[in-house]
Amino acid sequence: MQDTLEARAPQVHAQALDWLAGQQQAMQDLLQKIVNIDSGSRDEAGVTAVACALAERLQAAGVPVQFEPVPGYGVLLHAQVNAGGEGAPVILMGHMDTVYPAGTVAKRPYREEAGRAYGPGVADMKSGLVLNVFVAEAFARCGGLRAPLHLFFSCDEEIGSPATRDLIMARVRGARAVFNAEPGRVSGNVVTSRKGSMVVEFEVEGVPAHAGINHAAGASAIEALARKTLALHALTDPATGITANVGVVHGGIVPNMVAPHAKAEVDLRFTADTNPDDLLARVLAIVEEESVPRTKGRITVARSTFPMKPTPDYLLALYQQGARALGFEVQGEFTGGAADSGLTASVGVPTLCATGPVGGHPHTEREYCELSTFVPRAQAVALAVLGHP
Repeated sequence: MQDTLEARAPQVHAQALDWLAGQQQAMQDLLQKIVNIDSGSRDEAGVTAVACALAERLQAAGVPVQFEPVPGYGVLLHAQVNAGGEGAPVILMGHMDTVYPAGTVAKRPYREEAGRAYGPGVADMKSGLVLNVFVAEAFARCGGLRAPLHLFFSCDEEIGSPATRDLIMARVRGARAVFNAEPGRVSGNVVTSRKGSMVVEFEVEGVPAHAGINHAAGASAIEALARKTLALHALTDPATGITANVGVVHGGIVPNMVAPHAKAEVDLRFTADTNPDDLLARVLAIVEEESVPRTKGRITVARSTFPMKPTPDYLLALYQQGARALGFEVQGEFTGGAADSGLTASVGVPTLCATGPVGGHPHTEREYCELSTFVPRAQAVALAVLGHP
């Protein structure tokens, strides 16, 4: 790169970094506020409340914010710094929904212990939202941006972005770069490629019968579902990166009835080398096979998220250069988890993921955020934004 970080506006860099260095407690305070709001996917009111809390901080710093309603899911949050800047924007992205149902906050609200914060969504990815807000505020206060900087927070990522995927791809198309603030890996690394995901919901119809008097007249939907589960799990292939997991099952009515109905959900993960249409065709064949005579299976819902194509080398190097200047080393790594960064990379936008604070055990009661990583990783994103050509 012809322009080094040191050669470009060092005074502005120092001002932004110094301001961020003094925001540790403010970051933790905002994190506590939004973690203590239930905002599971499809919790329209909860997601909107998180957006309002973030918007309040941004607007107080003079950053204009717009909400775009997404009925049934909440809102998209749009904010801009340096809207009149040169050329295409750099985008800081995140999602406001979590995997946790309403009432989770009442059972285990935000808490801090031994340098870590705990609570529903604290790592995935409310800490990343806070980081992005503070990076935007740093530039609103200190200036120094050449390109426009956009914040774009979505509302349904945890369920595969069914309502927003087209909006996301349209919003980011043509951008200079996307920094997606999913949690930094436990190793401290960022993510440079991801698997895609597919969730397929299916149901099986059987033939009811009394399990004791007339067992042979029945055809068990549960037995058929069990056979299909084994066949679906056999799609797992470490050599190609495909994994399959039937994670939800329901079926039957009472123990003494041959089950007339059963349903399940299967999660599949795959790399960019896999044709998702071919994978879905293999799933369809298993579901529709008459695995028990007189039973019928059918797919009711299928949704997928694109794999994240590898981050361009220059973008990772830019982030690494800033991190090194701040005193820490970081590498890029591959992960099996899917994210909206797959959507942005799919339309050709250079994308770096997991730029949020370091966290661990997402989607579990042990989920945590390493609070000491808030400031340096915010500073690293700021330097990458400033240094982007």
